Amino acid sequence: MTGPAGGLRIVRLANFVTARSGGLRTALRHLGEGYRAAGHDPVLVVPGRRAADERHPWGRVITLPGPELPGSGGYRVLAGRRRLARVLADLAPDRLEVSDRSSLRWTGKWARAHGVPSVMVSHESLTGLLGQWRVPEALRRPVADRLNRATSRAYDRIVCTTRWAAEEFDRIGAANVDVVPLGVDLDTFHPDRADPGLRERYADPTELLLVHCARLSPEKRPELAVEALAELRRAGVPAVLVMAGDGPLRASLARRAAGLPVTFTGFLPDRSAVAALLASADVVLAPGPVETFGLAGLEALASGTPVVVNAASALPEVVGSAGLAAYGSAVSMAAAVKQLAARPEVERRRAARARAEEFDWPMSVAGFLRVYDASSGPGTAGDVHRPTA
Repeated sequence: MTGPAGGLRIVRLANFVTARSGGLRTALRHLGEGYRAAGHDPVLVVPGRRAADERHPWGRVITLPGPELPGSGGYRVLAGRRRLARVLADLAPDRLEVSDRSSLRWTGKWARAHGVPSVMVSHESLTGLLGQWRVPEALRRPVADRLNRATSRAYDRIVCTTRWAAEEFDRIGAANVDVVPLGVDLDTFHPDRADPGLRERYADPTELLLVHCARLSPEKRPELAVEALAELRRAGVPAVLVMAGDGPLRASLARRAAGLPVTFTGFLPDRSAVAALLASADVVLAPGPVETFGLAGLEALASGTPVVVNAASALPEVVGSAGLAAYGSAVSMAAAVKQLAARPEVERRRAARARAEEFDWPMSVAGFLRVYDASSGPGTAGDVHRPTA
């Protein structure tokens, strides 16, 4: 089966996607739009509360009922191999793209058995995730290496969005790895979105406006943003914090923030509202230690706002000199905020925007499609791709 005008039918499987999830959902939509613009037929299969089959600008979206993971704040997974295998057989993909290398790894074998070239997109560092799951340090690397070898054998290609994420495949000698950076919507997220009235709602002219824009869940470490604000206030820095987003930690974060100038906006469904908030901030905080790309951080840069990121994540590679990396403590994050805020405003905003302009979605889509061309048959291993971005 082929897509319109002889294009490829690209069937994409993804777990951990909800109506309120962030970076992965954004990436799936932009890539789908790009695939369609290139003449292909993208079909996205995700879990949800109930079955659905819808058409969107980013392609057809099939929702299969899936169980909710306890304590995840609403994330669901595609369960039932036989059912999903039947859906895949009915869709007859030309390419299979999978965005979950844990519970969906079996789909690589399905693709090989049916002669379908397959791609696994690695959106995280498994070694880092094992640390978040409190696996003892001595076991993290050998466990990650064993699972990554299984992933590398199961799929024709592995796509990582940063060199940082690719490192754990490099160390096991995987030869079927490509690095394709994601992009950012440079039109929606732009310095011109800055809104003086919005800024005045949260901060007066003498105050430093900090923003944390991410899901309020354990892997994002949002408590570090609140603690960094407390450190700044203790040091006499008149900073305020806006926490944009929702998640399972919201109630505990509100208790932790008691007595501090912290505003919780909840989930912001309007992307233009998010863009205005990011462009109106002085510094954006991205404290998550296992971020592999961090689209929210890149969106902040596109908005002309520098970012303080966790040095343990891939974000130092993404933000470059337009931000600062801090090790995972409130003290180091507060120090980085002060250092960024000390730069002349025009200079720091220009540098942020210039860095973001090195990433766009058309380049990312083109990179993914090159990988699909390289995956011309099961077991094909192309050259490892290392962009400079």
